[in-house]
Amino acid sequence: MEGMAGGPFLFAVALVDTGSILFLLVYFVSFSPVFTVYKSYIITLSDLECDYLNAQECCSKLNYWVLPKLFVHGFLVVIFLLFGHWWLVCLNIPIVSYMIYEHVSVPQGNIGVYDPFQIYNRGQLKKYMRDCVIYLGWYLITFFIYLY
Repeated sequence: MEGMAGGPFLFAVALVDTGSILFLLVYFVSFSPVFTVYKSYIITLSDLECDYLNAQECCSKLNYWVLPKLFVHGFLVVIFLLFGHWWLVCLNIPIVSYMIYEHVSVPQGNIGVYDPFQIYNRGQLKKYMRDCVIYLGWYLITFFIYLY
């Protein structure tokens, strides 16, 4: 399926896809009945760390976006696979594999990847903040790779 018309379309889709995930990591929308708040994953976790936000509210906001982020990035890998860009597939497989592992390895009884009862245990909050920064760096790098 790789061809002259497929290349620009593919990378336009990749830019929109990666840009939407970057937007999600930097500014995601928190739906509430009263108003809409724009916050980042990192700011939400930082608010939890400083006790500006309770654990239940923080985890429900973050868990809402786990599967959409996985599906959007998985779609990108499938598109690269269909168009025959093997080096981009190989570049993206580790991050998709980690996201799948993160989703599948949720312990029985937890409400999602981010669990309000586990978030303060064993430095989980710091791990989640580190993972968010790594995701942010990863998507910034791949955004500019797709732009090039």
